[in-house]
Amino acid sequence: MNVQKLLTYILGGVGVLSAIFLFMIISAGDDAIKAGEAGGSVNTFMYIAYVVLFLIVAIVLLFVLKGLFSGDIKKTLISVGAFLAIVFISYAMSSGTDLNLQPFIDKGADVTEATSKKVGAGLYTFYVLGFLAIASMAFSGVKKIFNK
Repeated sequence: MNVQKLLTYILGGVGVLSAIFLFMIISAGDDAIKAGEAGGSVNTFMYIAYVVLFLIVAIVLLFVLKGLFSGDIKKTLISVGAFLAIVFISYAMSSGTDLNLQPFIDKGADVTEATSKKVGAGLYTFYVLGFLAIASMAFSGVKKIFNK
């Protein structure tokens, strides 16, 4: 049995267990959860979710590192560098002062200009990466049309 088939079976089992746990949480009801009556079961499921998340992140990192060192590391480092450059440029473009924070502070939110700047940088990064993804798909489509 190869690793891919084994991982498929494991993922299927985790999916079935997830569906069962979700049904158990939903069947407890919102009122029971808010009152704390189902708190023990919800906390247990949260810890199970944390363990599964940790395992998934560990497996992903393992395969990323395996692929990184078995492939062309120069291209990978160039891609990571380009991504970091986009993030740094987005952070530099974000001002953090273009939003009136007082209404959020009055409602008790812990919002500062630094938080606003990070959110703005994340939005700019998303916009740039989204544009690049759409442009690369359009470019490959146009290239495919003209190569026929």
